Amino acid sequence: MISDGVEDEEKWLTAGIAGLQQNAFYMHRALDSNNLRDALKYSAQMLSELRTSRLSPHKYYELYMRSFDELRKLEMFFKEEARRGCSIIDLYELVQHAGNILPRLYLLCTVGSVYIKSKEAPAKDVLKDLVEMCRGIQHPVRGLFLRSYLSQVSRDKLPDIGSEYEGDADTVTDAVEFVLQNFTEMNKLWVRMQHQGPAREKEKREKERSELRDLVGKNLHVLSQIEGVDLDMYKDTVLPRVLEQVVNCKDELAQHYLMDCIIQVFPDEYHLQTLDVLLSACPQLQPSVDIKTVLSQLMERLSNYAASSAEVLPEFLQVEAFSKLSNAIGKVIEAHVDMPTIGVVTLYSSLLTFTLHVHPDRLDYADQVLGACVKKLSGKGKIEDSKATKQIVALLSAPLEKYNDIVTALKLSNYPRVMEYLDTETNKVMATVIIQSIMKNKTCIETEDKVEALFELVKGLIKDLEGNLQDEVICNSFLIDEDDFKEEQNSFARLIQMLYNEDPEEMFKIICTVRKHILTGGPKRLPFTIPSLIFSCLKLVRQLQGQDENPFGDETSTTPKKIFQLLNQTIEALSSVPAPELSLRLYLQCAEAANDCDLEPVAYEFFTQAYILYEEEISDSKAQVTAIHLIIGTLQRMHVFGVENRDTLTHKATGYSAKLLKKSDQCRAVYACSNLFWVDDQENMKDGERVLLCLKRALRIANAAQQMANAARGNTGSVTLFVEILNKYLYFFEKGNPQITVSTIQGLIELITTEMHSDTTTPDPAADAFFASTLRYIQFQKQKGGAVGEKYEPIKV
Repeated sequence: MISDGVEDEEKWLTAGIAGLQQNAFYMHRALDSNNLRDALKYSAQMLSELRTSRLSPHKYYELYMRSFDELRKLEMFFKEEARRGCSIIDLYELVQHAGNILPRLYLLCTVGSVYIKSKEAPAKDVLKDLVEMCRGIQHPVRGLFLRSYLSQVSRDKLPDIGSEYEGDADTVTDAVEFVLQNFTEMNKLWVRMQHQGPAREKEKREKERSELRDLVGKNLHVLSQIEGVDLDMYKDTVLPRVLEQVVNCKDELAQHYLMDCIIQVFPDEYHLQTLDVLLSACPQLQPSVDIKTVLSQLMERLSNYAASSAEVLPEFLQVEAFSKLSNAIGKVIEAHVDMPTIGVVTLYSSLLTFTLHVHPDRLDYADQVLGACVKKLSGKGKIEDSKATKQIVALLSAPLEKYNDIVTALKLSNYPRVMEYLDTETNKVMATVIIQSIMKNKTCIETEDKVEALFELVKGLIKDLEGNLQDEVICNSFLIDEDDFKEEQNSFARLIQMLYNEDPEEMFKIICTVRKHILTGGPKRLPFTIPSLIFSCLKLVRQLQGQDENPFGDETSTTPKKIFQLLNQTIEALSSVPAPELSLRLYLQCAEAANDCDLEPVAYEFFTQAYILYEEEISDSKAQVTAIHLIIGTLQRMHVFGVENRDTLTHKATGYSAKLLKKSDQCRAVYACSNLFWVDDQENMKDGERVLLCLKRALRIANAAQQMANAARGNTGSVTLFVEILNKYLYFFEKGNPQITVSTIQGLIELITTEMHSDTTTPDPAADAFFASTLRYIQFQKQKGGAVGEKYEPIKV
């Protein structure tokens, strides 16, 4: 049935275009022969095609545009006739004899355009006559297009200031009156369209009306282009008349569109100076009008106007723009009791943006906006609507973007109260936005109070909100995205490094505050947050390095020992995860810091904890290998231990090395232990015999590894371990270890050479290259000459 209607409409349009083109042809022939009477006859018949009521506005527009093109040609003919001496007044009278009113009025407007241009009569008189005569067409679509044509042909002929059609006095008033009258009549016709046809086609008619809205709106654009419309005339005449029409039409589509037009086409300065009048119309609009968009656009324009130049800011203060907008928003929300949450938040978001542009120094204004928003949201609970939460994020992001400083935002007491209305996921998004702002602007949070306030804002990342057990990974049958969770926690860990105060006492308070909060985060978060806190503590320890006790005996003062006690307790909290490998690394980091502070008992305790973790918690063979090398590397750098403590720790480390699962791992760990008995810058830590014992033990293990491989696979495998041990021998040989002799090195070289040529050894190009490189190094050292050359000279390669 619908398709039949569309096909019929196409037929009617085709027939209309055919009739129009046929009469246009005869009109052109009459124009070519200067036959005025026939030209008017055929042009009237051509325009009669516009009398149809069968076409939709879209199709009617197509017919209208074809007619418009033909009328331009007719207008040029009338101009030529006037130049040849034809009386334009007679022509104006002549066209009024057309049989039908619609063609008659189109012809009248066309001749009227030429009449004004001839200046044989004042423009205001002709325009007034035309706009009144057009009342003869009351069919909405036909009337709208007729008046649109009138507006089109007259827009460059208005009696404006500086125009060639300017009259003696009040010319601008006449021009404004003409446009306003035409606008009023067009709006009435446009609104009346909704009542044409059956109720079941209302949706279709509203769509058609929406397509025609620009015809009405162009009148307001013409008004804004009139040079003589100054602020006074706009305030006293234009705006009141336009708003009267907007409010009285009581049509949702018309009110929303026309308010938007007013805001867009007239200058920002005019809006600012007439804010009272414009805002007073908002509560009078229909409840269904999307007033939030209208007001948001107004505030956006004013915000941009304020941002364009500092010179205009006094104008905003003079008219008290903030209080007027704030009051207007309150009244609009009260008038629209069913306004959805997104509408409320959008209005306050726009108002806050406006406030930050116009009054950047008035934090009380910004806080007042947030407070008003909280008041309107009270009782609504957590906001679930994604669009509304997106607007709240925009609202909360505005101060961050304006001030580039979270410290300023922390002064807004209502800021965290707004965040309380966000659901858990959006709360995390907002917390991430806040942290990104801090990182981008490198903002340093310097006091305990500010840290507390900041953590209140980002608590969605610190702990689970409303009892959502994130640590269980599965929540409400939904698998939490682990990558997102890691990114959130890494973001928070970076934030901890931005909390800093040069005063050790204040910094320690900050650290205690951070610790208090992160320990509430549950075992899943601790591996991300505790390391960051540990390194923040260690930074403070380095700052206090060399200080043991307060010289005045004040027990409340911050000392390295006090911080290390806190560190020990904090790392212990990781046992609930558990994360033994991470805990071990942190204990070793703390031990190294205690070493630098010359606190032997503290360093020993940290090593003890690391060893306990290794023995009791770390069972994976790869993790054990990594852990033992970390232990050896850290222990090697320790200088604070006495002989007894160092021997105890070293003995344990070598024992762990020999008990690794794989022989190759045992070998590498044992020869790494040799470094524990020879430290370059400490004479009391150079024990050549024990170095040699470690290396010999490593050789025995490497040999055992070969034998096991031969028994299991029929070949002895690679000689890589032997080459590595050879390099270790050369290292200590260069360092001057008397136990490492030339004969020992020579014997090892010969052993490797023999093994490489053995039939049971698996060919290994990497091992061969490694050995060849080692021999080249020995040769290079020989060629150096001097003491080094003499030392290497006896070695034969």
